[in-house]
Amino acid sequence: MNIFKRIFKMGEAEAHSAVDKLENPIKMTEQGIRDLKKDLDKSLHALAEVKAMAIRSKNDVQTFTNKSKDYEQKAMLLLKRAQNGDIDAGEADRLASEALLKKEENTEHANRAKAEKDKFEASVAQLDQNVKRIKSTVSKYENELKTLKARVKVSSATKNLNKQMAQIDSSSTVSMLERMKEKVEQDEALAESYGEIANESKSVDDEIDKALEGGTSEAKAADDLAALKAKMGL
Repeated sequence: MNIFKRIFKMGEAEAHSAVDKLENPIKMTEQGIRDLKKDLDKSLHALAEVKAMAIRSKNDVQTFTNKSKDYEQKAMLLLKRAQNGDIDAGEADRLASEALLKKEENTEHANRAKAEKDKFEASVAQLDQNVKRIKSTVSKYENELKTLKARVKVSSATKNLNKQMAQIDSSSTVSMLERMKEKVEQDEALAESYGEIANESKSVDDEIDKALEGGTSEAKAADDLAALKAKMGL
């Protein structure tokens, strides 16, 4: 039974790992862009090779066409020289025939090279379209990746903020504030009480001092009055 549990747990872990990989669009997009760039490099290499073959075939067409025309002109020149008596007519006919065979051979080469050139040029056009499409796709994915990264940053910051806000216990915060308020009010009342006690003690001392000061003044005034009467002989 424990073996089956362990197997289930392993399968569950692998499933979660697969889900995590699927839920990481940034890494997947980056890998997709890398793959597309590899395909782009291969397509560019193939395009360059096919273009080179098309150029070579085009040059072959021109070369074989020029040779075909040259052999035709040589055959005509041989016949003219035979007509003028410069060379034997039979020899001229033989050489002219050989020249015409060479002309035909080069014409066939030219036609074959032209067919290859047309085929290569069609391939070049197709490969060029593929290269443009891959370039466009790479550019599109790179722009989407930038947007995706920006969205991830915003969503991550928002998620963290909301998480912090969710972790704040409003009831406990209000309760703490109420306790602080009660403590402050208690301290304020206690301070006021001490103030009243201090004022009461001060008032008693003031009355005592005032009474003593008043008695001293009255006694002095009585003494002064007696001295004045004695001076006047009253």
